[in-house]
Amino acid sequence: MTDLRIQVAVPGPFYTPLTYLSERPQAPGVRVRVPLGPRRVVGVVLGEAGADDVPVEKLRPVQAVLDSEPTLDGHQLALARWLARYYHAPIGEVVQQMLPVPLRAGKALWQRGETEWHLTEVGRRADVEALPAQAVRQRRLLTFLQREGAATVSRLRAFMEDYREPMRAMERRGWVAARQRSCLDAPIDKVQRHELNVEQQAIVEAVPQAGFSAHLIEGVTGSGKTAVYLELVARTLAAGRQALVLVPEIGLTPQMVARFTAWLGEPVAVLHSGLSDGARHCAWTQLARGEVRVALGTRSALLGRFDDLGLIVVDEEHDPSYKQQEGVRYSARDAALWLAHRLDIPVVLGSATPSLESLQRARRGRLVHHRLTRRATGAAMPEIGLLDIRGERIEAGVSAPLAAAMRAHLAAGGQVMLMLNRRGYAPVLMCHHCGWQADCPACSAHMTYHARPEQLRCHHCDAVRPVPERCPHCGSGSLVAVGQGTARLEEALAERFDVPVVRIDRDSTRRRGALEAYLEQVHGGEPMILLGTQMLAKGHHFPAVTMVGMLELDQGLFSPDFRATERLAQLVIQTAGRAGREGAGQVLIETRQPQHPFWAQLRTGGYAAFAEAALAERQAACLPPFWHQALVTAQATRPEVAQQFLVEAAQRLRAHSEVEVLGPVAAPMLRKQGHWRYQLWLQAPERGPLHGALDGLLPWLWQHGGHRVRWAIDVDPIEM
Repeated sequence: MTDLRIQVAVPGPFYTPLTYLSERPQAPGVRVRVPLGPRRVVGVVLGEAGADDVPVEKLRPVQAVLDSEPTLDGHQLALARWLARYYHAPIGEVVQQMLPVPLRAGKALWQRGETEWHLTEVGRRADVEALPAQAVRQRRLLTFLQREGAATVSRLRAFMEDYREPMRAMERRGWVAARQRSCLDAPIDKVQRHELNVEQQAIVEAVPQAGFSAHLIEGVTGSGKTAVYLELVARTLAAGRQALVLVPEIGLTPQMVARFTAWLGEPVAVLHSGLSDGARHCAWTQLARGEVRVALGTRSALLGRFDDLGLIVVDEEHDPSYKQQEGVRYSARDAALWLAHRLDIPVVLGSATPSLESLQRARRGRLVHHRLTRRATGAAMPEIGLLDIRGERIEAGVSAPLAAAMRAHLAAGGQVMLMLNRRGYAPVLMCHHCGWQADCPACSAHMTYHARPEQLRCHHCDAVRPVPERCPHCGSGSLVAVGQGTARLEEALAERFDVPVVRIDRDSTRRRGALEAYLEQVHGGEPMILLGTQMLAKGHHFPAVTMVGMLELDQGLFSPDFRATERLAQLVIQTAGRAGREGAGQVLIETRQPQHPFWAQLRTGGYAAFAEAALAERQAACLPPFWHQALVTAQATRPEVAQQFLVEAAQRLRAHSEVEVLGPVAAPMLRKQGHWRYQLWLQAPERGPLHGALDGLLPWLWQHGGHRVRWAIDVDPIEM
């Protein structure tokens, strides 16, 4: 064996790539199987390693080379290095996120599609009753296939875990046959494209077809931003290149895919965490080989492999979902800007309520700012009305004025949408006698009361407990559910109104296909009440909704998080935009703070006035986007351990005079999943000193952190 040293990115908390010995040179991006302690893991070659102080006899050899060609291309490797450097993340963890799960396990590079079993002509005519009575599984399976016609392996496994033996028996009879099914074999019904209006067409013409350029489309809700995206994508495809469209939520994906396939007349690859491992690998393969030209997905889709990417679109660019909060804490929006610059292609960000960071970039000329000022249908934007509910007796979940407005719209044949950003039945279960409250034993939070099934559930750690029959503190039987969540409001509305109530939140849409079924019901247009959390505010088009009501938003006015009012303004404007998209609409907000200046500003000047004032406040307070921040967090099973760890980290950071160090302080949620959490805030007017301070701290963190303290670095944090 030669002494050729190569760098390999392996999964795990390693500050740098690890060095291994290879018999021959390996191309960057190739997967290799290497020893790591007692285990064997799959890593990715980054390149040759220079000579170092480690004697060759202490280095371990590569055990197997898994690829004849690189799995990750040069652009992906460059993006991985940038993400690791900018977000101070282990390169091995970054690389792992770029690989579909089967590739992380060492499976074959290319995935052609999922195996599907289908009935032959003989199988379609086979008589189930003619099978022996003891062939129970064959009878079940044949009945299932005669009803379905065909089924993928994952569908079969869900129907019958032990399907393989009876399937082989049916194959010997000639009743079934296997085939490879494409992951993109859905039928496509191409529709006639409609003409863009003057504002939309002007934006399309202003985005160059080649070379790097960054654009921000600020368009009122319903102004037709998606139509602009579609035209830009169609133009990119006409040039023979691929396009990537990012959306913030999985729930938006099905309707976007349907619209894109119908408009473009060709398949769209979907990439998000809700897919099976096989389906995701298949889509990844077809994009990498250029067999499909359009990709649509959530933030992780940006990390996929493309044959010839020519355009990136980030829809609802303000959404916090684009920032990963665990592991590699990257921003897909910011990474999209970097990748587009690297590839020398245009990137388009779009939102009705752009983030203050993007607006400031536009001010500085780093984004070309485009505006869509009117709705594509010609409908007027609804005015926002406030309902002062101070002293108001709330019955069945909503105030009397709101209920009266709802009845008027329902009687006129419209649909009503209510937004309550709190799921579950009630946020607190409380003893009316002694004041005891059901708290999570592992988190600094109350457990939410759920009525169906009846249980207490922590929405932070997912712990579930049975509901006690009596108060654990005083023994009283006076336990009451305090406050309301979407489930309780649904129950109250169903009793008070004689129209269907459709609830859409994370609980009601857990089952696969549930969200699509609910949306189909809503799009039927019949009068109904549509109730849900902020899931409803993101990109949905509900033509029959003529009124929107919003409940219990006041807490956003008094949050310690300086971003709270920005998120509240975005939520209000986005939710209000669901009303009156095809005609007149009304928006009503219940509040006990009608005199608060936030409401006056938003109602009279809209989001633009709010953003202008918020940017001035941020600049005066030396906050982002004018200053740059990073967050160093530590958590441990004992609070003093996490505190002391950050005290020592702060001492080292304060040696950098250009960086302001605040803390350590307790996290807003002090305890989560049994760990006590503390944090250090770092901020500086320039990025360079901030990253320099973190680079200097990293070796100490890796050396002193471990099983007693879990630490993390969050660059450009969006949550406290």
